[in-house]
Amino acid sequence: MSRITRRQFLSDSFFAAALASTAMVQPRALRAQDAKKAGPNDILNVMVVGCGGRGSSSHIPMFSSLPQTRVAWLCDADKDILQRAADKLQEIQGERPKTTVDMREALGDADLDIVSCATTNHWHALCGVWAMQAGKHAYIEKPICHNIHEGRALVAAAKKYGVCCQVGSQCRSNPAIVEATRYVRDGKIGEVKLARGLCYNRRKAIGPLGQYEVPESVDYNIWSGPAQILPLTRPNFHYDWHWQRVYGNGDCGNQGPHQFDIARVFLGTDVLPNSVITYGGRLGYDVERNDPNYVDAGDTANTEVSIYNYDGGKTLVFETRGLETDSYFTAKVGAIAYGTEGYVVQQAYGRCVAFDLDGKEVERFEGGGDEYHFSNFIQCILDGTPEKLNADARCGHLAAGLAHMGNISYYLGEQNRVTVEELKEYFAHYASNDDNLDTVDRTVEHLKANQVDLARTKLSLGPELKFDPVAEHFVDNDDARAMESRDYRGEFTVPDASEV
Repeated sequence: MSRITRRQFLSDSFFAAALASTAMVQPRALRAQDAKKAGPNDILNVMVVGCGGRGSSSHIPMFSSLPQTRVAWLCDADKDILQRAADKLQEIQGERPKTTVDMREALGDADLDIVSCATTNHWHALCGVWAMQAGKHAYIEKPICHNIHEGRALVAAAKKYGVCCQVGSQCRSNPAIVEATRYVRDGKIGEVKLARGLCYNRRKAIGPLGQYEVPESVDYNIWSGPAQILPLTRPNFHYDWHWQRVYGNGDCGNQGPHQFDIARVFLGTDVLPNSVITYGGRLGYDVERNDPNYVDAGDTANTEVSIYNYDGGKTLVFETRGLETDSYFTAKVGAIAYGTEGYVVQQAYGRCVAFDLDGKEVERFEGGGDEYHFSNFIQCILDGTPEKLNADARCGHLAAGLAHMGNISYYLGEQNRVTVEELKEYFAHYASNDDNLDTVDRTVEHLKANQVDLARTKLSLGPELKFDPVAEHFVDNDDARAMESRDYRGEFTVPDASEV
């Protein structure tokens, strides 16, 4: 086989009523030794918070089927979803769980051991902090936090209370990823100074920006939680919050943390980077709707490229594409390690492939499933070994932090619209280990293939933001630093790491 180039190969509510009828339990600060200790024969009681989506498809089935756990509580801000989940669980588990719209009602239950969070992104961190403050172990879906400030708080809480806090980065526990990571770390592809994450995930428009009614079954005060109570501006209340930045983090911060995590591990870094720069936009939905005046209700990017530089001359590149696209480097949603002697490509959650520099497959790693990750979490609880978690709070914080950093550069650059020629001129002189112009060209070709008129709709180019990976703060940019956190709402405030 002839040697190939990189480009070729890479070709008004329940809450008010509850307050009136019973004192809601506020989370209290516990010492680590105050947490309930579990023995090897104990059945651990779980509360699943968030009973739609990932909660119903993974958390509830897993915790109701594992021999060491039972689902004792269900919590959701939508009473209809909550009751449907309770009905289904009663059939599966043989007993009906307790239910609540406000998780604080259950945190005083001395028999509750685990809080499993599958809520909207903007609730993840507070759910985890409250759980750990109440002496409960926490399983938190990715992204573990909605912003950098929250990630730091979760890391501090897990350390302070000595409980197990696992983030839902299940790739970490899959045999394919474990073996491929070992292969890279053992130097089988040589030195790795470049890694790439891919989130080529088709996402259609979520409907026109407008004024819509919140479903009557939803306690909007509880649902909003840490966010300000705002008018509903998207047609589909559930799930589509992912594409509104006040609640979600776009696909860069939704699907992306899985791939950020593996790319970071391939690169061999255990801190956040020294800099980030992002370009992209929310593009193509006017073409998709055949309406040049269409304004989508989403305000996160569906096309986003972020470049991260680390100490030691290492680079991580992350590409998000929400329009139709072909695979790249044999993957659509995955991660790539570029070594001096070969490549390793994560092609799926449970499959990685190693190639030599000529593109010939030399090794294949397979195996995966949610059960590996949940079982690791339970075993660490039973053994009292949070240090053996496959994806602890810090792991989740670093993966989510990369997404947040990339989004912040994009948000700060939304008004800085550039032509393709200007974008190429900038990246012709930008220092990284990637072929920057090749990545720009592929992005532009992708948009053109989706009929995006880049003469009419320019791309946004964010500022290069400097970051202190020790203090975990942006440097010399007050606007970026302000976006490390958010304006919280009273009782729903996520505390600072020093105050958890």
